[in-house]
Amino acid sequence: MHAIGIDIGGTKIAGAVVDELGGIVAEARTPTPAGDPALLEDAVVRMVEELSDGADAVAVGVAAAGFIDAAQSVVYYAPNIAWRNEPFREKLEARLGLPILVENDANAAGWAEFRFGAGRLVSDMVMITIGTGVGGAIVHDDTLFRGGFGAAAELGHLRVVPDGLPCGCGARGCIEQYGSGRALLRMANEIADAGGIGNALAAVREKRGTLVGEDVSVLIQAEDPGAMSALRQLGGMLGQACASLGAVLDPQLFVFGGGVSVAGELLLEPIRAGYLDVLPARGYHPVPEFRVAEFAGDAGAVGAADLARSHFGEPGEQGVYSARPIH
Repeated sequence: MHAIGIDIGGTKIAGAVVDELGGIVAEARTPTPAGDPALLEDAVVRMVEELSDGADAVAVGVAAAGFIDAAQSVVYYAPNIAWRNEPFREKLEARLGLPILVENDANAAGWAEFRFGAGRLVSDMVMITIGTGVGGAIVHDDTLFRGGFGAAAELGHLRVVPDGLPCGCGARGCIEQYGSGRALLRMANEIADAGGIGNALAAVREKRGTLVGEDVSVLIQAEDPGAMSALRQLGGMLGQACASLGAVLDPQLFVFGGGVSVAGELLLEPIRAGYLDVLPARGYHPVPEFRVAEFAGDAGAVGAADLARSHFGEPGEQGVYSARPIH
């Protein structure tokens, strides 16, 4: 039983026909007309029509970065797309004649990892995505946790530093300011400014005129002392955030996705250390596993498709975001 997943990002729309095992049968890509909701709607409709040709799809799941209402219908707000209280599901259903489900992109990616990736053997999982910002998803007892208003798991806005750095959300001290790709770049520049172990960072910056994320990534893979110091700072802050989340959610597993996660064990080691440093009842509390996500760019589309299938595809089960993991 196939479903279609559409992942709408700030620069591109990725679509896929996905089977029951999370396999991609067909896929498509197109640029995102982020500044025009009508053109964006047209682009999604064209993509679904293209992908559904001969696919016998039962439903369409749409993943989008933004706040989605509890009915998985209206996009309240999207930071990189001109959506404000956009009734996206209603508009798509009217044009496509297929059942549509709209979900936050991090939730969709987390669901893909839970069902088919790093979290497929557990029932309780937290995923943290480390990109330009920090996103996340929570799965509890095999069920995606969405909260009373549908906007749960905005993990990037967990406060970790009282009166800390200002965040784009309007608060201060959010983990997004200390655990994101942007934060890693800021930390690397600070180390370059200080000299000493930051000599390689400073040399690259002087040569290029500025440091970019790729520069820091290359130096991390080479285990340059300055770049590794920045990564340890980042990992330590993420580990502290995980300890706070663990005290509330008690997950069996933390999964880390996004661009910074390509550092693999070099990232996970300081995260574990930061977690243990502040873990309540250390030595008496079970310690979860920490893993890197298995999916890359397809996670949002695969997760959105599977959520739509589980929501609409089984008579008598509609509206339940729950599924035993496929082992």
